Amino acid sequence: MSVSIMHKYIDSKIFKAISEVAGELDRPTYVVGGFVRDIFLKRSSKDIDVVVQGSGIEMAERLAKKLGVKRVTVFKRFGTAQLKVGDWEVELVGARKESYSADSRKPVVEDGTIEDDQLRRDFTINALAISLHPSSFGELVDPFNGVADIEDRIIRTPLDPNKTFSDDPLRMMRAVRFASQLKFDIERETFRALSVNKERLQIISIERIIDELNKIILSKKPSDGFMLLEQTGLLEQFFPEFSELKGVDKVYNHNHKDNFYHTLQVLDNVAEKSDNLWLRWAAVLHDIAKPLTKKYIKGQGWTFHSHEFVGQKMVPKIFRRLKLPLNDRMKYVQKLVHLHLRPIILSSDDVTDSAVRRLLFDAGDDIEDLMTLCEADITSKNDAKVKRYLANFMLVRKKLVEIEAKDAIRNFQPPITGEIIMAVFGIEPSKPVGLIKDTIKDAILDGDIRNDFDEAYELMLKLGVEQGLNPVKSKEEISLLFGV
Repeated sequence: MSVSIMHKYIDSKIFKAISEVAGELDRPTYVVGGFVRDIFLKRSSKDIDVVVQGSGIEMAERLAKKLGVKRVTVFKRFGTAQLKVGDWEVELVGARKESYSADSRKPVVEDGTIEDDQLRRDFTINALAISLHPSSFGELVDPFNGVADIEDRIIRTPLDPNKTFSDDPLRMMRAVRFASQLKFDIERETFRALSVNKERLQIISIERIIDELNKIILSKKPSDGFMLLEQTGLLEQFFPEFSELKGVDKVYNHNHKDNFYHTLQVLDNVAEKSDNLWLRWAAVLHDIAKPLTKKYIKGQGWTFHSHEFVGQKMVPKIFRRLKLPLNDRMKYVQKLVHLHLRPIILSSDDVTDSAVRRLLFDAGDDIEDLMTLCEADITSKNDAKVKRYLANFMLVRKKLVEIEAKDAIRNFQPPITGEIIMAVFGIEPSKPVGLIKDTIKDAILDGDIRNDFDEAYELMLKLGVEQGLNPVKSKEEISLLFGV
């Protein structure tokens, strides 16, 4: 793009103010990185990274005064400052050059020029800069042919990729992430350097690695990123459980499907339906226990019995090691991994009200996400089989709606609580209380009685007699005591 064409992308109040401050201080100043890259990608961006030859903090304070911005966030240790101007997030930093030691990604930083600053950038497409100084306002600085790489859809490092990745190994994850997000190819030597330097990833904190992995998982086709991670050996450095899904065993000419590629297909299928990161994580982990449960049974073939139960137990361990949240998000993923076969089993057989009622009870508010995951799990190349399963899933969905409307099962609590049971029979917490409560719940889920207090109360009395218990309070007393 010519200088005149670049002008229109920085023809706004914020850039004019930066230019005025650059002129007053007479310091070379550039907008760099993602904002400039996104111009050529025809994507909008509200994040502005500005590099100034000198103090970024001083320029930020002057800029804030000129624009009437009251709050400037300063990070003296890094020589950076941030301010918010309307919808814009502006970060200003002094130009710098860096040198690294072998055991750390934290560089020794010195003041530098715009050329030094561009040399330290991770990829050529992020090393573009547009001058904001009045004397050269709008001039594009592209020392590494980043524009050409954008046009050719290439990820390439400005320097020797082995040095770039050895200095800061997180850049290897970023290379895969950009390739996945932008659907770019990784240049040959850059790709080779990923494999050569894969073990350097060990010096990076798992939090930083997973931040990049989550961005890959949230990309339009996340399998592209996972394939690159696997091909370069990066994946096994931090997520060996997923790498172990790959491969096919064969006995007596019987082989199972490759669960690595199957999982990636399921992930892509989910990605077409939902932007929910944790639903996508459920897709990543739904078959994670298959390597541990794999068994060949003569006359039956390959089996993965109970992989959903083993997988459910693996989820907290994986989340803990990868420093993923150990809160309701983890429990949500754990639940979907545990239940992911249930709708598939229902779709294979006659769909009974009782089975659907139990599924609705167990899945609760996550039933729609569970159905999305299970439909995504149908990856057979047999079109007739896929159509049959999906048609049966439609029947399951219809039954879910009907039973929810009729029985209000989702997230239901049985109308008879443990407290009521203890009050009726005058007993303390004990095994009979739990037995009676669970039997009432099962009776409702099986459709033997309605989700109704009176019917549940009568069953409770019958069960109590079977346990040798006699009521000590009347139904009227219980109604007054518990407000039922």
